[in-house]
Amino acid sequence: MSVPNYAVITIDKTRCTTPFDCKGCLIACPQSVFRVTAVKVVKGRETDPREAGVYELSAPYRDKCTGCNLCIEACPADALTITFPYASA
Repeated sequence: MSVPNYAVITIDKTRCTTPFDCKGCLIACPQSVFRVTAVKVVKGRETDPREAGVYELSAPYRDKCTGCNLCIEACPADALTITFPYASA
């Protein structure tokens, strides 16, 4: 098994329940690594960003992560961890 040559960003979804309302990591990340997507959409009804579980945070651009940890510092829920497996290999 090969070791990834990019950051491994773990998002604890039990802690990060309202990412669209919070946006802490989205604002803090200078590389724009994160994305918030709607996972629960009801036709004809506006989605409430404060409702838990309606939006989900992901890190599709983790290959751009520099490891500055600004997202970790900005997260009020302590839901993010970043590791660089190739650095210790």
